[in-house]
Amino acid sequence: MRHLRKLRCKRMPPGLLAPPDEADTPGEIPDVDSMGIIRFSDNDDARIKRRVKRILERRKAASGLEHLKRDDRERLEVLKDGARLIQISSEHRADEIAAALHEDMPWMAAATEVIWHAMRRSVREGWPGFRMPPLLLDGPPGIGKSHWARRIGDLLTVPTAVIEATGENASFGIVGSQRGWGGSHPGRLIETILQSRIANPVMVVDEVEKAGTVVSMNGHAFGLAEALLPLLEPLTARCWSCPYYQVKFDMSWVIWVLTSNDHRRLPEPLLSRCPPIRLRHLTLAELTGFVLREGTKRNLSASSIEAICEILSHPSLRRHQPSLRVAARMLGRAADLEQGPVLH
Repeated sequence: MRHLRKLRCKRMPPGLLAPPDEADTPGEIPDVDSMGIIRFSDNDDARIKRRVKRILERRKAASGLEHLKRDDRERLEVLKDGARLIQISSEHRADEIAAALHEDMPWMAAATEVIWHAMRRSVREGWPGFRMPPLLLDGPPGIGKSHWARRIGDLLTVPTAVIEATGENASFGIVGSQRGWGGSHPGRLIETILQSRIANPVMVVDEVEKAGTVVSMNGHAFGLAEALLPLLEPLTARCWSCPYYQVKFDMSWVIWVLTSNDHRRLPEPLLSRCPPIRLRHLTLAELTGFVLREGTKRNLSASSIEAICEILSHPSLRRHQPSLRVAARMLGRAADLEQGPVLH
């Protein structure tokens, strides 16, 4: 209405308009004529409403959310201004994080070196957040691959989601399922970002080579590796389309850590995006060192820590490779016993 008034004021004789001092700014034609000369007909009103309707429709189309239900639009409303990116403050901070990782798990040095260089690069190049290439940690079970990934999340202060590939319905647990599928739902990836509002969480896919393939009723196969491919490639991850919401998101900042016991069972396209980092078994000295550090963090008594180290170094166990998983269970059991009630 204001725009239409200005157009018609230009066609009016100057003497019929309001004095110049009633204008909004010097030299500008007033928005409302004081004599009420410019009036709107029913046809004018209808034209304005049609134009408003078109503007609203185009705004909805540009948002990409017009196809969603109200509840889904409200859920995505938290991301209307984007999500926060966690940064590495300085190269010195990158060195501190890498040193802490290496001190806790020195047998993971090959993986720690990759993330160390990625952290320093993000600082040197002035990235708005920390970004690193997807990792595939390949090695024997029980050496702490998932524990190492969770430790990254703790040191970076970003949320961490661990997905057991053997327990998920192919990719549905990670990326979600389309609404045509029974029990459709959003995936853990978008849920983690919606809950934390952080765009570079740590997503851990454990034992990725053991994931099965889901086949729909019409015969379409949907495997985990195929669903991960566009997320592991930076160019396609920037405009990744969520199967559930059918909305595009920039997922290029997500930190992916995949673990496997035998990378040879994985498809070549996945391996080309995530070259496997080969990891070895722990030595007995590394395992006892881990027990000493973790036992101290849990405030275990010296006698409990010594007992665990003695059991792990017993000659009867020398035929077996030392397992971090077994040591972690023993530490947890010792903590329960020490904190439990004393029986008389």
